[in-house]
Amino acid sequence: MEDKMEGKVKWFNRMKEYGFITGTDGKDYFVHVKDLTEGTQLEEGSDVTFEPAEGDKGIKATKVALKAA
Repeated sequence: MEDKMEGKVKWFNRMKEYGFITGTDGKDYFVHVKDLTEGTQLEEGSDVTFEPAEGDKGIKATKVALKAA
């Protein structure tokens, strides 16, 4: 898989601590709160960078950070 990727937060539920990011490749990546970089809080529509990885149930995003403006 690629090293770094960009995407947009499709949705993220803080109570359940997970959500999905739509990558620039058009695929949806699962994201869990443990895969966010320190201090990162996701909001629907936020632009992010992440590293794609293969998870137990499909593709996921790791090392997720808000994209610098």
